[in-house]
Formats: sequence, structure tokens, C-alpha cells
Amino acid sequence: MDTILVVNAGSSSVKFQVYSVEGEGTLRRQIKGQMDGIGTRPRLRASGANGDSRADRCYPIEAVANVPAAMEVAGDWLRNEMQVNPLAVGHRVVHGGAEFDRPVLIDHGVVARLDRLVPLAPLHQPHNLAPVRSILVNFPKLPQVACFDTAFHRTHSAVADHYAIPHQLHSEGVRRYGFHGLSYEYISKTLPQIAPEIATRRIIVAHLGSGASMCAIKGGQSVESTMGFTALDGLPMGTRPGQLDPGVVLYLMSEKGLSAAKVQDFLYRDCGLKGLSGISNDMRELEASDSFNAKLAIDCFVYRIGLNAGMLAAALQGLDAFVFTAGIGENSAGIRARVVEHLGWFGVTLDAAENARHARLISRPDSAIPVYVVPTDEELMIAQHTLALLMNGKSHDSRTKRVS
Repeated sequence: MDTILVVNAGSSSVKFQVYSVEGEGTLRRQIKGQMDGIGTRPRLRASGANGDSRADRCYPIEAVANVPAAMEVAGDWLRNEMQVNPLAVGHRVVHGGAEFDRPVLIDHGVVARLDRLVPLAPLHQPHNLAPVRSILVNFPKLPQVACFDTAFHRTHSAVADHYAIPHQLHSEGVRRYGFHGLSYEYISKTLPQIAPEIATRRIIVAHLGSGASMCAIKGGQSVESTMGFTALDGLPMGTRPGQLDPGVVLYLMSEKGLSAAKVQDFLYRDCGLKGLSGISNDMRELEASDSFNAKLAIDCFVYRIGLNAGMLAAALQGLDAFVFTAGIGENSAGIRARVVEHLGWFGVTLDAAENARHARLISRPDSAIPVYVVPTDEELMIAQHTLALLMNGKSHDSRTKRVS
């Protein structure tokens, strides 16, 4: 069986999925798994196409001390026990900079160029590249494809792309990029099948998870995003602050004596819902808490979503649909209901019963703007791009089909 392996590596986990390649470019998910607890409590878990357990194993810390070691353990399991020998491997890479506006085949030169972007995504980029390097060393002839979270947003206009800073800095790459592009691209390509009447119109998609952002899409293309130069911008997130006056950074350095490295660590790991609540970065825990600060964290999260919806509607010069996606957006009926309250001035009205049962369409028939819940699938998007590049040297187009 021909297969595509998709890898999404973080600092303490490596998620992977295996897709079989069937007739006419159809991809069917066969295995979904992850190695988590890297360096602390390593554990390999995987399930089959029907959700049946394929593996659940714990390992000593020294056996899986880092991402390359996790790749080796997971890779051995896939090859030796599951008989998976992929045609190619597709990787999620958070930052593609100004250069990479579409998926690319990876070689050592591409890795070197992507490595220069580590300062722009320090929480993600080094870990995204770790399995790439591991496979280059151990399986140098196996094709690898990098798929970028920034690429979908390279359709932004120059006005949306620029900061009000000297042009030299822009030419050096200091510009607004936007992230979560693989998720937004998936939603954009899925809407024609589930809501063709709004698929090419003016849409705001809210990708609400541990990382959170929103995107204005028109005609299937990104027009504006809440994230900019780095993945710190825009909405409050699990551990990141979102929009922040640059003066706060100057204050932390001049008055608190924090080094640039300390500020970076603080902004990526100790802010957002975690910082506001003092309890957790997990929305489920905050919704279950009676703490005043937990409620404040949720209030701020919802409030900022409402504010940014107004900004993105202005960029679109109107609004024809609103879409929730990602972990919180797909699973929290309470957060969706509160966000919709903030969209009331658009004429949006919620169908509480449909929202409670997590229906695809959760707005009432008389709502001026329809509101949808659409599960995202970044891994399938990566698999599609990888297969397309392997077959014809081009990124994914609408001919590639999905089979759940």
C-alpha cells in the first residue's frame, strides 16, 4: 500500500498520521498517533482508521530524551510493526517567511533558510525542523515536503502586509505574516462542499485553540489576519498574550531588568489565559472554575474575539459568514454562544439547541449572517500538498479528494 506520512512536531510531542493513497488522488487516514511526554514521561499512542487502539506504550526517559529520539521510536514502530514505508513525509512548518508562499520539497538548502526564521517562531520552528533533519540523515532519499502556516496569507495586499516602520526593515522581513494558514486553507477548500452559497464570499474564520487567531477570507483567499510578524499577536491564547503595546516589552526590559531571552520566554509561556487566570491555559479548566480570575480570562478572550471580528469585517468591507474551528471553536458551546453575543450588532442570532449539539450550522434561520462550526484538518491538508508535489511538482488543488 502506498502511503504518505504527516509529521507535526512540537517541543514535547510528535504527532503523526499515515494516509493511504488510493485511486484518483484520494487519501484515506489509516493511522493517527503521537509520541508525547518527550524527556519526561515518553508515551507512544496510536489508533487505526476506525479509532481502534494500535499502540499504547511507555518508555524510559533516557530512551526518548528529544524529538529525534521520538522520531526514531515512532518510525521503528511504523516500519517494523505496521509495515509503513511511506512514499514521502509531509511536515508542518510554522514559519515560511516572505520566501516560501507554497509547499516545497526539502533539501539541506531549504532547511538552512528555514533555520534563519527560528527567531520569528522560537516556540515552534526548531521543533518543526528537528524531525526533518533526522530523516535527512537517516533516510536521505525519502522525499520530504514542508507545508507552511504562513503560506496561505501571502495573498495579503501590501497595505495589510506593512508595519509603519522604515522600508529597510520590511525588506529584511519585518512584516505581517499571519499563521494557522494550513487550518484556514483547509476551511477555505472545504466550504464549497458544505456551504457553497457563502464559500466565495466574505468570511471570518476563528481558529480558537491553545493557539488562537482569526482570518478574513474573500474569494477563498486570505485578506487579513489577527497574527502578524510572530505568533504572539492578535487574540489572547493559552500562554501567549496576543496584541500587546510594544511599550510593555520596553518596560519589562528597562524597569524589570529582563533580558531579551527572558522576555521571549515570558511572552510565549507565561501570559494569555494562563497569565490572566493564574490557574491554567486549558479553556476546559477555566470554564469549570469559579475563580474570578478564570472568569476574567474567559471574558478577555471573548471580548478580543469580538473586537477583532469588527476589524476583519472592515478589511472585508462587510461580512457574509462566520466560522468557528479548532479545539475550543469546535468543542466549546459556551464560548461560541458568548462570541455570538458579541456579534449581535452584525445581526447574528444563535440557535441555542443547534449550538448545544455542536451542529454544523448554529445560527437561526432569521440570522442576518450564518454561523458555522467546521472541524479543521491541518494534517490532511499537509498530506494533500505532499502527494501533489510528489505526483506533479505542484501544490494541492481541488482534484484531491477527502475520505474520512
